[in-house]
Amino acid sequence: MNKKIIGREMLICQCLSELPLEDFDCPLIDYGKKLSTKSLIKIFVTAQLDEWDSYKNMEEKLGAHPKLRKEIGVKEISGSQLSRRIYDLPTEWLQNLFVKVVKKIQLFTRGLTGLPNGLGVLKIIDSTEIRLPKNLCDWAFISKSHTAVKMHTRLVVASKDVVYPDKIVPSSGKLSDNEGSDDLVEESNSIYVMDRGYPSREKFETWEEKGISYVVRITKSLRLGILEKYTPTHPSVTLDAKVSYNVSKKPVRCIEFMDEKERTYRILTNRFDLTDQQVMEIYRARWTIELFFKWVKQHLKLTKIWSTKPQGIWNQMFLALIAYGLSLLIKLQIPSDRTTFGFFRLLQTYLYQTVGSFMKALKKKKKRTSRGRQKVPISKPKAKPEFGSVARDKTEKKKKKHK
Repeated sequence: MNKKIIGREMLICQCLSELPLEDFDCPLIDYGKKLSTKSLIKIFVTAQLDEWDSYKNMEEKLGAHPKLRKEIGVKEISGSQLSRRIYDLPTEWLQNLFVKVVKKIQLFTRGLTGLPNGLGVLKIIDSTEIRLPKNLCDWAFISKSHTAVKMHTRLVVASKDVVYPDKIVPSSGKLSDNEGSDDLVEESNSIYVMDRGYPSREKFETWEEKGISYVVRITKSLRLGILEKYTPTHPSVTLDAKVSYNVSKKPVRCIEFMDEKERTYRILTNRFDLTDQQVMEIYRARWTIELFFKWVKQHLKLTKIWSTKPQGIWNQMFLALIAYGLSLLIKLQIPSDRTTFGFFRLLQTYLYQTVGSFMKALKKKKKRTSRGRQKVPISKPKAKPEFGSVARDKTEKKKKKHK
């Protein structure tokens, strides 16, 4: 393990020490405030890592761990104070902190070459919706039964096991995916992967001008002119062709393939150097961002909002991703071959234990539970389990014989 990691006794304190908070050392930032911005950020990042679900829970947890309070720099705290400060905190500050965490991750992942088989580093663009209570968040109104915000995300797939968001755009639920992608498709050093909600004729033209590599699913309504057909090299591919469309200045490539359920996918790309199978696998990798959204919502409690005001919710988005970035940083520095979720789960278990005990658990080998290949037993009728004298089961009525 990196010697830098073994600097704090308690694991959660070590995680918080990884936060690049030097910009908040200026005393003028916290002039007249009892709770410093650095302490506030540490409290809420800890809340994300440990899944604290209420301000009362935050009070109780901080009260139970004096070493954590010392690391954060508070003697006592009230939930109402935290509630007020979360939506007063400028979102731009948390955005800059998130960018710094991402830069630290990029230092540890610069040697990674992306997905195997020549697919390389991918940047997947998509958005996730967070439902809000209608009676408290009328500013996020979409329809009578729908009140929500969106988190437009760019997810970097640095390798098979390492993925991280390097940019997000918070928005109201009314902002479409097409509009949300304007700030996310920027650099031309990776392949951008998107679903049907993102492309348009104007977008394709802009990407071509910027030299953006893309693999995008398109709708059936987009008319294409086939210029040349290629022979598919994979049985799932039904079409591989050079095509043109109305605003295109140069030909692009269209690949159609079918999945196991015989659903057809129509993909447009400007990468002629890849095989049809590689393009198909790149688009299939788009599912990674769906798993990421599910993971963040479940394990960082992003759906449990701390504030009903816009800035408070934007702040929570950045804090959740900063917590994700910290967990990934620790994993990369060790390093560990566990999955991201498996590592995070163990991290949560040992948050208030020593770093040494966490390392010991991380190196612990799994016990073999399998007894090896067993003979297939002869099928026997299943015996009805005993319900005991307390529980009841529905009695079967005897069928009457009709004369």
